[in-house]
Amino acid sequence: MKSQLLSHRLMSIYSSSGVRSSTTTIDQDYLIGLRGVLVIQSFLFVFFQTFLPAALPDSNNIDGPVYQTVLRKSFSVLFCNEALIYSWIIFLSARTICLPYLANNAREVCASSVFRRCVRLWIPTFVAYSLAAAAFSTTSTEYITEFLSLTGNVSTDTPKRLHNFLIYFNSLFDIFWLNKEYSSQAANKAFPSGTLWIISALFQQSYTVYMTMIIIPYTRISWRVKALLAFIVTAFWVQSWAWYSVTGLLIADAVFNMNFRSKSLSGLRVGKFRFPVWPLYAAIVVTGVVLQYLFISWNPKMRSNELYGHTGLYEGGMLNENLDEEQPLARVDNYLVILGVQLLIETFEWPQKFLRSKPFVALGRRSFSVFLVQSIIIYTAGIKLFLHVNSLGTSNTLNAFACFCLCAPLVAVASELFYRVVDLPSIVVARQFWGWVTK
Repeated sequence: MKSQLLSHRLMSIYSSSGVRSSTTTIDQDYLIGLRGVLVIQSFLFVFFQTFLPAALPDSNNIDGPVYQTVLRKSFSVLFCNEALIYSWIIFLSARTICLPYLANNAREVCASSVFRRCVRLWIPTFVAYSLAAAAFSTTSTEYITEFLSLTGNVSTDTPKRLHNFLIYFNSLFDIFWLNKEYSSQAANKAFPSGTLWIISALFQQSYTVYMTMIIIPYTRISWRVKALLAFIVTAFWVQSWAWYSVTGLLIADAVFNMNFRSKSLSGLRVGKFRFPVWPLYAAIVVTGVVLQYLFISWNPKMRSNELYGHTGLYEGGMLNENLDEEQPLARVDNYLVILGVQLLIETFEWPQKFLRSKPFVALGRRSFSVFLVQSIIIYTAGIKLFLHVNSLGTSNTLNAFACFCLCAPLVAVASELFYRVVDLPSIVVARQFWGWVTK
């Protein structure tokens, strides 16, 4: 069943507030389906990082089998690119979490979204992180170290062991407290694959969106578009993830309140002529894709150059001279790909119809569960199977294939169980908790 939100009767798009006049139904299924596509990509990334590290962009394993090098310079550039995947996740989160308030700008709706966000994220994170801590801190992780040494994998690390409850508690607390240097936090190092930092970024950027979206019902379209564009440029200059988040909010506002699709399809009028704007969106995508292939496949030494084109907030120089490249950072090439693709999706019906397919929507609804479960499965069952099969004298390629055949269905089953036992109840608990505090 499609996810729909019913809006209040809002004022005309041409009024001072620039919000809709008729009762409007928001279809989120294509956005959930897009999240489902990212689920597949994120699983492939974690699997490749573990078993085929030379197949990944930005990998520390530069040398590897020929087929992995070919994958790195072709398929993985767009479909297994960690930086592009987490950039999509942050952008798409901002594109969707503002929808309840855009549909109904009552203060109760805004307050409910702000309050429930932390509860909804914390419960599944607490359960998954506790499972990971139990799996890798109470038992030996020597088998992971042995596996990494055996395969020469320097693109990932053995999960950090938490030696007592206080360290565990503090690391869990910091997930929802840190606002910079996300990947250096203890929880991220204790979690297999080192991907838990994304929750910290999502949590922080959620409140950037919440604080910004409240202006939408009370400002003229032209004023707030200019203000949000200025916000985006400023966030780019200071290398903040708000650059992506506010773009997601602006697109949501345009789709919901500015009749974006109709205007985008009708094109831009110049004098007596009307020109389609979708070629501009396609050009944005092509530019981003070309930059990706140039700096991953052709000249990787220039890959990080653009990251220095931001201000150094805590330094004397104008530019970010002492950049920590180990941190997850917003990139121009990723931004162009995401912006162009999203504008095309919002303009045409056929990509939305494709993304509304039941498998993608089902995966999208389980995206948080898959994200939390997949690394634990791969670093336990997957690596142990690899070592067992390897002891029989088979090749690493065959070992990796055997691990894929085990991990893919096992992650599907485990994430479905997690979704029904933990994820869905967390949504219910968040709603009930909000209802209780507002009685």
